[in-house]
Amino acid sequence: MNKTICNICPHHCNLKEGQTGLCKARKNINGEITAINYGQLTAVALDPIEKKPLNRFYPKSCILSVGSFGCNLKCSFCQNHHISMASENEMRIQFVKPEELINIALDLKDKRNIGIAYTYNEPLVGYEYVRDCAKLARDKDLKNVVVTNGCFCTQPMKELLPFIDALNIDLKGFTREFYKKIGGDLDTVKSFIKLAAEYCHVEVTTLIIPGENDTEDEIRELSEFLFSVDPEMPIHISRFFPCYKMQDKRPTDVKKVYELANIAREKLKYVYEGNC
Repeated sequence: MNKTICNICPHHCNLKEGQTGLCKARKNINGEITAINYGQLTAVALDPIEKKPLNRFYPKSCILSVGSFGCNLKCSFCQNHHISMASENEMRIQFVKPEELINIALDLKDKRNIGIAYTYNEPLVGYEYVRDCAKLARDKDLKNVVVTNGCFCTQPMKELLPFIDALNIDLKGFTREFYKKIGGDLDTVKSFIKLAAEYCHVEVTTLIIPGENDTEDEIRELSEFLFSVDPEMPIHISRFFPCYKMQDKRPTDVKKVYELANIAREKLKYVYEGNC
């Protein structure tokens, strides 16, 4: 039976006809990899831009935030697992065409809306919808923001990034071992961050999980990498709370978050503590 390889992320799922990939959002239909979550929105909200989090991109503005279902990582600490880990037909969904989404965003301009944020689940497993909406939004002078884990291949991103104004990239840790646990690839994420910084405003978030990614050496190496890409790249050092399959962990000590933020400040100019 013929199979088709999905080239959006490093998993390169090799799918037979009718089979869905690891992300639960991309499927082989008639020999083509198709985003079955195209326009299938599970969450829509007008959020402060700082909630993305983006602290140095149009501060005090708002942005229309939309999400679908699916993710190409399997983080046991996922805060949005009810949509990111969901399959087709497991969620309450509203279909919104790109043109309709643009009109909704435009209607919210009087509420300080600057554009559209693709967020909540992993938006780039629905690459085609983000691409189509972003192109239309750009034509209407709306900003495009992507909140992503950054574990995606270079070529499709080169086609998308010219239409994106800002990203928050979730750099989940800085060891290959940690990324292996969550089904990702550190080198791919590092390459994504470097590429994204060539095109638009980038901020990074690292969730500090006790006993997993919370050593001073790791945060020091992570910060040095970001400094090598852009000395002014903001980073959000965020506090973990137990959720999903990681209920056995304690919340990160607030003191620890501030200590690691200070480590990051050895190299980086803009460091923000989150969830404290």
